[in-house]
Amino acid sequence: MDGSAAGGPLTSIEQLCASKEVVVSTGSGGVGKTTSAAAIAAMAATHLGGKVLVLTVDPAKRLASALGLERFGNVETRVPDEAFAAAGVRPEGELWAAMLDTKQSWDDLVRMHAPDAATRDAILVNPLYQNITGKFVQSHDYVAMERLYEIHTSGRYDLIVVDTPPTRNAVDFLDAPDRMADFFSSRLLRWLITPYRSRLVSFASKPFYSVADRILGTQFLEDVAEFFMLFQTMYDGFVERARAVTTLLGGPQTTFVVVSTLEVAPAREAEFFLKLLGERGYHVGALVLNKVLPELFLDRPGTAAAKVLSHQSAEVAPDIAARLGPPADDVARLATVLREVGESFLNYQVVARREAEQRSELSERPKVTATVPYFDDDIHSLAGLLRLGDLLWR
Repeated sequence: MDGSAAGGPLTSIEQLCASKEVVVSTGSGGVGKTTSAAAIAAMAATHLGGKVLVLTVDPAKRLASALGLERFGNVETRVPDEAFAAAGVRPEGELWAAMLDTKQSWDDLVRMHAPDAATRDAILVNPLYQNITGKFVQSHDYVAMERLYEIHTSGRYDLIVVDTPPTRNAVDFLDAPDRMADFFSSRLLRWLITPYRSRLVSFASKPFYSVADRILGTQFLEDVAEFFMLFQTMYDGFVERARAVTTLLGGPQTTFVVVSTLEVAPAREAEFFLKLLGERGYHVGALVLNKVLPELFLDRPGTAAAKVLSHQSAEVAPDIAARLGPPADDVARLATVLREVGESFLNYQVVARREAEQRSELSERPKVTATVPYFDDDIHSLAGLLRLGDLLWR
């Protein structure tokens, strides 16, 4: 963006967006990662200007609605001005959105890297390629990074906020480019294509191919061999791009925002990911903690009041009923309500204390930590995204 914060420490997500070109939202599934990415992008488009793209991998249908779009896909789509007007704001810039289409992205990669038209067409019509493209060698992770690199190098956007694939193992995402390059030079790939290429099968491997031929059929084996042999012709292109993607992730123009909740499993994964990013030299800009209970549950006055309501509701109910008047003159019922309120507070307090302990154990926290409370409703409008974004922004 405008780079205004580049000279000093970055102390807010607003400054991160102003000084970086790529913001990568990461974390386990179900922690609000996609929504946080969209909220950050919406705030950047609203307040910083320029063209901002949110690239998401597997958004819920309601996210398209929240952005004022009927749907969106592999082609970038601009969020209409009417959506911002309905949210009561006039953006300084433009917000665009795209959803990763794994199959389409692989087809685009083949068209880009194939050495000639004949090879390109042979790969695209290969039955094995058509069937497994969406599941190929962690292809979702790799294609997400490949698409990010392509959009970034095009220069079409001032800021790209990318929502990474949810994963139980963050290494899969970071290692996807290198894994793809390693696969193209692997012994497995050479072993798969050798019989088809030369028709000379070693004595040791003949039994395997004899059995496989009877079970799978000659045509299937030839499809497999042809597929991998054709793909190997694109080795140089894939290796070059994989290295470029890795450079982009570790470059000064990129920052990572780790999103988590303070539940045990997501928090542990966030801690692991924060440590991993630091060890690899990636810039970790911020930690977003979603669905956090308010600190009032840890207040001593609140705790004392809750204990009174929980244990002495019958004693305090008459005085409260007198103060409230006729609507609360059923003292017995009021006592029951007061007791439940007190018990609920104390139950939430147990969770709040666990969250506080979990937060203190996040030793790898970056300087910028944004805490987001529970929302009463799901976010289903641009106004909701901006409300969330306002909590994240400063």
